[in-house]
Amino acid sequence: MSNVLPDLKYTKDHEWVKVEGNLARVGITDHAQAELTEIVFVELPSVGKDVSKAGILGNVESVKTVSEVFSPVSGTVKEKNDKLVDSPELLNKDPYGQGWIAAVEMNNPDDLAELMSAEDYKKLLGE
Repeated sequence: MSNVLPDLKYTKDHEWVKVEGNLARVGITDHAQAELTEIVFVELPSVGKDVSKAGILGNVESVKTVSEVFSPVSGTVKEKNDKLVDSPELLNKDPYGQGWIAAVEMNNPDDLAELMSAEDYKKLLGE
């Protein structure tokens, strides 16, 4: 059973969003990191990059595969988690904490209304 935090929003592609004012902090879910297994490389977006909702935010490479990380909201990347460059395993160890990927300044907060609650995400996972 995956760890699903109640105060976050989720996408069907297994990204999570923590809303911090006008910022959406984004990462991959516990379920996603478990499916990927050992994460060995993370490609982060550039600060200042404009992203569209469902556009590619970055890539996560594991020993099994390379997965795209999609932006759950449209806006501009304001922060990226440079710790992941040298320590990609943080995505496995702490996906909801130190393993965040980027923070996007939202240009359309209505994007959040289309994301799933923790309960809906658990249903998607069949839990």
